[in-house]
Amino acid sequence: MAAQLEQSPLSGVAWASSPGAAPFGWTPITSTLEGATANFGKGFGQKSGYVLCITSTAASETSPGDVVADVQILSEKTPLPTGYVYIREFLEPKTSISKKKRICVKLVPLGVAELVVFDIMLSGKSKVVPCYMKIGEISSFAVWCKKGHLLKPKPLPNPFQNISPAMKGLSLETTGLDNKKTEFSSEKSLTRIGSKHVSLKRDDSIYDTSNLYGISAMDGVPFALHPKFESSITTGTNAFSIFTDLNIKSLADIEQEYDYAFVVERTAAARLPPSIC
Repeated sequence: MAAQLEQSPLSGVAWASSPGAAPFGWTPITSTLEGATANFGKGFGQKSGYVLCITSTAASETSPGDVVADVQILSEKTPLPTGYVYIREFLEPKTSISKKKRICVKLVPLGVAELVVFDIMLSGKSKVVPCYMKIGEISSFAVWCKKGHLLKPKPLPNPFQNISPAMKGLSLETTGLDNKKTEFSSEKSLTRIGSKHVSLKRDDSIYDTSNLYGISAMDGVPFALHPKFESSITTGTNAFSIFTDLNIKSLADIEQEYDYAFVVERTAAARLPPSIC
């Protein structure tokens, strides 16, 4: 059990009146390192006992909000330290926990946690557990915990960090090093036909310029008519009427006119030694 939870920080510690009383996701510590039954409170004059339970971030079905940063055992008269809470109790009816010594934990949000508790073990009082820190003793057991630094994922590099200013100018929206967005004008005049301006709205773009991979080779290139057609435009004339004399070729006409069999290239390639091919 300890080996399974070792890589994930604990998100809770609790008492349960029996191993079956522990809720789903909680693992009861039923034995010590020596193999003895880890039943607290059960002894002379007391028939029932209770077990210590732990749960980790790996056992949580949802993203845990807090993790265990520290565990302490307090005597009955010791006040609860600031930032600590007593561990939870999952008890059956008519079951109680001794208050002579109580376990408390310090919970911190997962996002800001650094030094956290990864595991808790029980042993006899004379046992030494390597790589674990002894918290204290309750009944006839010694309580140990394993602490470590929480490894946090490295932040992803900013894809726009090494882009030149000229490259950034090709996009309608860029992200700088300070994560502030610089937006161009929502309406930009691209060309002038006669005395009239033709404007292209940002929403009318056929290219996705939301990131670097959406930049088109045509971004930043103004659209302009050939002077041959621009000179024929007059005020009040339908701009599309100038294209009525254009000869629109079919796909078959284009393939017939520009068909090329690559005979010369294939002949030259056939003469080359096999090592060069």
